Parts: sequence; C-alpha cells; structure tokens
Amino acid sequence: MAAADQVPPPTRWAEVSSGAESAAAYRSRFAQLEAQGADLHGEARFVSSVVPPPARILDAGCGFGRLTRVLTQMGYDAVGVDADKHLIDIARREDPHTEYVHADLAAMDLSQENLSPWGTSTWAGTRGFRAAVLAGNVIPYLADGTLDAAIRQISAHLVPGGLIIAGYGLTREDLPESAHIVPIAEYDRALRGAGFSIQQRYASWDRAPWHAGAHYAVSVHRKG
Repeated sequence: MAAADQVPPPTRWAEVSSGAESAAAYRSRFAQLEAQGADLHGEARFVSSVVPPPARILDAGCGFGRLTRVLTQMGYDAVGVDADKHLIDIARREDPHTEYVHADLAAMDLSQENLSPWGTSTWAGTRGFRAAVLAGNVIPYLADGTLDAAIRQISAHLVPGGLIIAGYGLTREDLPESAHIVPIAEYDRALRGAGFSIQQRYASWDRAPWHAGAHYAVSVHRKG
C-alpha cells in the first residue's frame, strides 16, 4: 500500500473536468445516450462472461457509477473508486446501495475505508476482489507516470489469481484530445511488472477479434 503522505499528481481527467458543473455535464451526456437507446452495458456483459456473479468486483475509475450500479444489480459485490469527488457524489446520490470510495487508483487503500453503507465494514485487510475493471478510458486518463503505481495498488486488492479487465482506445482518433495515448505494449509491460499474465484480448467489449492495428483493446490479465 502507498504511504498515507504520498499524494499522486492530478489525473489527466482532473485537468479537463473540475467541479460539480463538469461532473453534472458528464452525467447528463450519458443520460442523453441512454435516452437515445445507446447500449451502455457491453462492459457489464463482458465482465459477467469472464467472472460470473456473485463475486467481489472493483470498478476502478467508476465515474458516476454507470457500470458499478449495473454490476450490483447483476448480483456482484461491487465497489466503485474514482479520483473525482464530484462524480463520486453523483454515484452515491443516485445509487445509495452500492459502495463508492473517493480515492486515486495510484494511492488507494480500501482497507482503511469504511466501505459499508450500513455501518462499519466487517472486511479484514483489503477487500479480496476477484476482479478489477477499468472501463471508459481510465488508463489514458491516469496521471502521467502513474500507470505502474495504479496497477500495483489494484493488484494489492485482488485475491491470488484475480483479474484486471481493462478497455481503452489506442489511437488519437479513438480518444478525447485530453487523454494520453498508452500503447498496448506499455500497458502489457506494466502488467507483467506487477506479476500479471495476459489471458484474453479483444478489439471491443463485444469480443471483436484482436488484430495488430486495432484502435481499441479489451484485455484480461491474471495475477500470478
């Protein structure tokens, strides 16, 4: 775990989204997509195909809880974590039955949090998550230079054999201008360095076949 006095640098997300108004606008954009009939549940379907419920799942970089609440509804013991306090406030307000923690992935220590909405958490040590999910371009929005630290912190919260499931855009055309381009080789290096091995890789959450030159990657890595 990271020392309590170590404060990670601001995430790239924090550079473009600050304050309650930005968080509300981000939430509103997804509400409009949902109203238009957009399919917003591809990540949840993928997770359930890899780790069926019930299981403890960490939604790392959960935003306003779009994926976390669906995982809860599917029967998972889900916890959402995000560095944006205003998005966490929205998640807690809209989904009071799911646990949400305001913390940076590169320094989080969930064993120190009171995670239960019904009282003091009874979990000992870390939560022992079966899998961590990083959806919605979480990786490209990490603060520069914190990928390794974020993966180590996530790993510390996983059970032996636990999974990291991540999906993100690989090219400038497939990322917001404010997001960092993270080559898949760089991501794989960080996972290998933390003791993970690749298990599956696709070009979409709907399992489009992976190929060199794909613009999006969904990767499943196993701990140990």
